[in-house]
Amino acid sequence: MSGLLKVAILISGRGSNMRALARACAAPDYPAEIVLVLSNRADAAGLDFAREAGLATAIVPHRDFPDRASFDAAMDAEIRKAGAELVCLAGFMRLLDPAFVDAWRDRMLNVHPALLPAFKGLDTHRRALAAGVKIAGCTVHFVRSDMDTGPIVAQAAVPVLPGDTGETLAARILEQEHIIYPMALRLVAEGRVTVEGDRAIVDAAAPDAVLRNPDTGQLANSVAPV
Repeated sequence: MSGLLKVAILISGRGSNMRALARACAAPDYPAEIVLVLSNRADAAGLDFAREAGLATAIVPHRDFPDRASFDAAMDAEIRKAGAELVCLAGFMRLLDPAFVDAWRDRMLNVHPALLPAFKGLDTHRRALAAGVKIAGCTVHFVRSDMDTGPIVAQAAVPVLPGDTGETLAARILEQEHIIYPMALRLVAEGRVTVEGDRAIVDAAAPDAVLRNPDTGQLANSVAPV
């Protein structure tokens, strides 16, 4: 047995956060391993990367099922067959059935491109600009049945710059997602996160080594384990 936390990653598209997690997991001192990359779309570009990286993949097309519950049950079967102990959502564009969420309570992470609880849902960057916020960012949190809620593990702040568009702001926030998602997974895998009510408590601040983009080595702009 490897002793590493076994992770399944769910994607629907290019899976850029999945790639960041995969590259982090490839480090010899990282405490988690990816045992499955699952997509609801056979044409998801992230599947090609996963296969080239030697990761196990599975496709569960949501259109093959009559309802959300049966689709989620099929995903759950694949995830458990792979031996996963934790699920990471990485651009998975399907709402999850409450039974699935409850089955993986405190064992499922998501990254959202806003500083929750602000700007839940879609089109976050345009909405942030329209609201005139001066600071935007991203959040890694445990998943609950209500959309974009759950105990927050980590957040990164990104200043809104003059002349920003939704696209330019999104690109800078995505860079931070690629840093804090591997950081948050590491903290969870090391047993340094405890859920108390609606809060995730981290036992100590993360060292700089965990706050770097696994592709570029770049430090996060502003990262706060909560």
